[in-house]
Amino acid sequence: NLWIFSLMDGHHYRRVARVDLRKKTETFSTRRVKSGLCSQPEESQLPSTSALGKGEQVEVTFPVLRLAPCDLSLIPNSACGCLSSENTRCVWIGSSVGLFVFNLANLEVEAALYYKGYVCGCTFRLLLLGGVANDVETASLQVLCLLASLFGGKIAVLEINPAALVTAQQCPSMGQSLSVPASSCVLPTSPLYLGIAKEKSTKAASEQRCAARNVMKDQRLVFHSKVRSSGYASAPHVTMFSPKTNIKSEGKGSSRSRSSCAREAYPVECAVPTKPGPQVAATPTCTRVCCIQYSGDGQWLACGLANHLSLVFDASLTGTPAVFSGHDGAVNAVCWSQDRRWLLSAARDGTLRVWSARGAELALLLGKDMFSKPIQSAQFYYIDAFILLSSGPEFQLLRYHIDTCKDEIKRYKQKSKSKLICRLSTTGAVDMTSLSAVNDFYSHIVLAAGRNRTVEVFDLNAGCSAAVIVEAHSRPVHQICQNKGSSFTTQQPQAYNLFLTTAVGDGMRLWDLRTLRCERHFEGHPTRGYPCGIAFSPCGRFAACGAEDRHVCTV
Repeated sequence: NLWIFSLMDGHHYRRVARVDLRKKTETFSTRRVKSGLCSQPEESQLPSTSALGKGEQVEVTFPVLRLAPCDLSLIPNSACGCLSSENTRCVWIGSSVGLFVFNLANLEVEAALYYKGYVCGCTFRLLLLGGVANDVETASLQVLCLLASLFGGKIAVLEINPAALVTAQQCPSMGQSLSVPASSCVLPTSPLYLGIAKEKSTKAASEQRCAARNVMKDQRLVFHSKVRSSGYASAPHVTMFSPKTNIKSEGKGSSRSRSSCAREAYPVECAVPTKPGPQVAATPTCTRVCCIQYSGDGQWLACGLANHLSLVFDASLTGTPAVFSGHDGAVNAVCWSQDRRWLLSAARDGTLRVWSARGAELALLLGKDMFSKPIQSAQFYYIDAFILLSSGPEFQLLRYHIDTCKDEIKRYKQKSKSKLICRLSTTGAVDMTSLSAVNDFYSHIVLAAGRNRTVEVFDLNAGCSAAVIVEAHSRPVHQICQNKGSSFTTQQPQAYNLFLTTAVGDGMRLWDLRTLRCERHFEGHPTRGYPCGIAFSPCGRFAACGAEDRHVCTV
């Protein structure tokens, strides 16, 4: 085990991470096998108990004999990819079976060098003699390693090139570059092309109607001998709901509307909030809040409860919340539309409902007969053009139409409708635990997590799976959080390729879609048995995660 402590003032030498080296090396070997870099795992290099009898059991140890700093900052970027960043810190870990390059930023093994074939024996003393740079300009950094056997009379001196070692054992890069912001036009064969084509056709039809109305045609001119009276001399008629016409307009109303619609820029250089805001009880009884989400303008807060209700609060948490009732199970997903007109909710009863956010009225109902398993995640997608949801081992892309016209004769007949565009399953057909996509701008990327501890990247422009991240966590991922930004601030386009994942007992990890690598691994907050949520700040500079000790940790 490798223990990492925080030496910052006020932390009292708090332990922030504990790494099991044996598990990390097994995960590293599994990833290399699945990426095709080696034919079989390097488990044969590790201590084995197969030679023992059936009744004999022994605990195989993996002792750490020596730690030494590993400087990869001088290695060219082309050799080690993103490992040559100035903020990346690596360390050599010498054990009894091999020498490992360990990344302290993401708590992962970057390279492994096993001793088998260099010195006979199974237990060694390791001494790192240091690094010798032959040429600083070319960054040809060499490391000398001295191996001494405890049961033999041989000593081996290894000369290691860290750049060659790390480069040879890194997973190959993607053939195609993935990007969350759409970098190309929608293909005619893409499932997303249907929505674009329909929008264009409806717009063209409306434009043709407007053009037809605006065309001036010659008509007859008829002269009447009698002209009907305008009614000034007749008695006044009784009118109902007469509008108020004596309102004095001094420009105050327009200024208020302008001030309410104006958006102030989010302060990018602001510090992390440390004082909690107002608190309010969602229900009089003790009811669990399953999900929560702010609207895009930050004025409304929607939350789904375990008592089958959905509530919408004002952002200041004052006043009486709007109640959305109709589900027969706990509401496990709520989502605002991009224009804040509709609110989507999905529950464990297997139904999905779209509500009118203004009047708390049901606009669209998708029943249990449409889904084989309960809905785990649901949201609006592609700037409210589709509904994206996960049910069992697949996610579905639905095209929907909401009709708000009311018919008093057929008031109970639902005019809104939906249509299934496509459905895609995960690799291995395992149930999805989380689903994430961007709705504020056009994006073809959908991220899905499965119960087999993988994170899969789907490209809906091509209509297929683009990449799979195996062994993303030691346990199944229960939430994926993308850096979606905000309409109140501007970020670099490449910053939207970052996303967070979290699992029970395995902390929080920061991933980069361009490299499909874990760039940072955050631990230290207690999440041993309960799934806690994570979130990005609007500026993208901070990430927050909940903890079981009723604290919120910010990094």
